Amino acid sequence: MSTLLRGATVVDLEPACVEVADLRIDGDRIVERATVLEPRPGDEVIELRGKLLFPGLVSAHHHFTSTLLRGAPRVGTGFAAEQHARHRLAEVIDGDQLQAATTAGALEGLQAGTTTVFNVHASGAHVAGSLSRVAHGLNGVGLRAVLGYLVSERGGAQARQAALEENLDYVARAKGRFRGAFAAESLASLSEEGLGSLDDALRRTGAMLLATLAEDPAEERESRDRFNATAAERLVARGMTGSRVVLAQGVHLSWPELSELISAGTWLAHAARSNMSSATGRAAAGKFGVRACLGTDVMSLDVFAEVQAAALRANDSGQPIDALRFLANGHRLATEAFGLPVGPLQPGAVADLMVLDYHPPTPLDAQTLAAHVLHGLSGRLVESVMVDGLWRLWKRKSLALDAVEVARASAEAAKAAWALMKG
Repeated sequence: MSTLLRGATVVDLEPACVEVADLRIDGDRIVERATVLEPRPGDEVIELRGKLLFPGLVSAHHHFTSTLLRGAPRVGTGFAAEQHARHRLAEVIDGDQLQAATTAGALEGLQAGTTTVFNVHASGAHVAGSLSRVAHGLNGVGLRAVLGYLVSERGGAQARQAALEENLDYVARAKGRFRGAFAAESLASLSEEGLGSLDDALRRTGAMLLATLAEDPAEERESRDRFNATAAERLVARGMTGSRVVLAQGVHLSWPELSELISAGTWLAHAARSNMSSATGRAAAGKFGVRACLGTDVMSLDVFAEVQAAALRANDSGQPIDALRFLANGHRLATEAFGLPVGPLQPGAVADLMVLDYHPPTPLDAQTLAAHVLHGLSGRLVESVMVDGLWRLWKRKSLALDAVEVARASAEAAKAAWALMKG
């Protein structure tokens, strides 16, 4: 039995297209699109006249553990305080708390129209199996996800090896809506041995690398003192760049570093809200090149809010960004990760989409689409969401989870984690 979505105003991002059309979905794919499609015997017909049909959104860099940091006690302010809180949480969080935080954060994302997330985390003593706990937390929500455990040497060489092994194990097991990746942070202090081990694992598995780079203004100095090269230069020297690499933040990258990364086809994920919140600096997102995309980092999993903040930040910097390109690049990145066409609402693509109850107060067409995305659309307008051909949110309610219970479990997890963070 297929699903026929009739009469919606259908949006594609790049090239921009806005038209009234019908879509037929069979299994996990869009199989037909036309001005009018006639129902077939057994079709589920859903009338969407007056509604907006929009591709599901992608966050290229996120931390679900940050769900538990909303209102958590901080030491100091700015970037140092943010990092201290995140690292302290990673030291104390257990598997149950990790899963509860993931479910709560993912459900918020689903309600805001996010359907794919690239998530990274660390969990101290609870390394083994923690990526599976994240996947379990996501499963009931229904999101598509690429998951990686953060490799670093903050806990020493043994902790680094445990993180590598967790990634290796999950990369081999992930399937369906999930993919495994290798994640990395604190590259300025990662030894040559550690970076070499990570490089070797990437080459052996072909998995993606999800890394944070040039977020801390002190990173360049630390890396040059230890290795006579910046973290970006070390990655370039090893060939750890290209279409299987996503580098988040990039606030303090130099122009030559940006040029090298862009020329190699590396994805650069911009997280404007997080940068502003932690006062870490102003990334030159307008110079991030043809593979620039958006990450929500430690903020809520709301890509509409992210693209709006990114556009305002870029305008204020005098370096405007192409908001539709940034959103569409999230789909291109997801396509790279899953080996399936993700994003365009066209035949052959996976059926990841949302229904928005949006009644535009000005003409909506290809020329005005970006303005409506930046100044009119938001998560509050998301009515229903489909991922992989299945409705995950219907009439603003999850079809698998009790939102009140999800929030309660996360709040209990936060209280327990905060008590340990103070210790």
